[in-house]
Amino acid sequence: MTDAPGAGSRPAEAAVRARGLAKTYGKGAAAVRALDAVDVDFQAGRFTAIMGPSGSGKSTLMHLLAGLDSATGGQAFVGTTEITGLGDKELTLLRRDRVGFVFQQFNLLPMFTAEQNITLPVELAGGQVDREWFATLVRTLGLEQRLAHRPSELSGGQQQRVAIARALIAKPDVVFADEPTGNLDSRAGAQVLSFLRRSVRELGRTIIMVTHDPAAAAYADRVVLLADGRIAGEITDPTPEAVLAGLDALRSLEAPVDGDQTDAADPAGATGTATRGAGA
Repeated sequence: MTDAPGAGSRPAEAAVRARGLAKTYGKGAAAVRALDAVDVDFQAGRFTAIMGPSGSGKSTLMHLLAGLDSATGGQAFVGTTEITGLGDKELTLLRRDRVGFVFQQFNLLPMFTAEQNITLPVELAGGQVDREWFATLVRTLGLEQRLAHRPSELSGGQQQRVAIARALIAKPDVVFADEPTGNLDSRAGAQVLSFLRRSVRELGRTIIMVTHDPAAAAYADRVVLLADGRIAGEITDPTPEAVLAGLDALRSLEAPVDGDQTDAADPAGATGTATRGAGA
């Protein structure tokens, strides 16, 4: 992890970062601490997956980093902008201009064609579509023959590719993907994940993805592991096997023996470099 950007660290400046980020739901005896003072950086031009057992705080972390939910404590930054200090209007503008979203539900407008769905964010913002960038996205995502089709005329994988192009059309600083293959079969899911990775490697985008699937996480450059609302380790150059081993180690630590609650900074040797497997 990198420290807050300074004069000597600008080349490694994070696209997104959290400092002491916390979220508590409810009050008093019913309070649930979903995120507990998290410090983490996400580098620009990288594909990062966030994983953890059910209830570990992975979706909460993504929602706070994306400005979709408010933090109880700490700070979240997109670039050098502290989003935890923004008002509703400023957050709306930031999400419109600097952040893209891909969800499990495709959220395409059924009356619009694929092309109209892709260009909608730019047009709603009153901007001009960069046709060269549009052509690059369409070509990279293999949508050239589908632009005139409406969502009902597209497969699930094609709809998700349209959603990815829509998320990228405004050239956001970062794209957040929340279980983007959750509604797809394995073949379509693999295609979508390949396109997400290509958007990082060939188009220079930054993607942060929440997933529960070790095979999906293996497409990323790095996996950040959460447990009990805290960062519990990371895996670089992940393989499905390394991710599964890390998750198994986290689950084994959820019920500590004899009150031992030692922090799992490196579950099952997860931190470090592993040879990339099926996701290569």
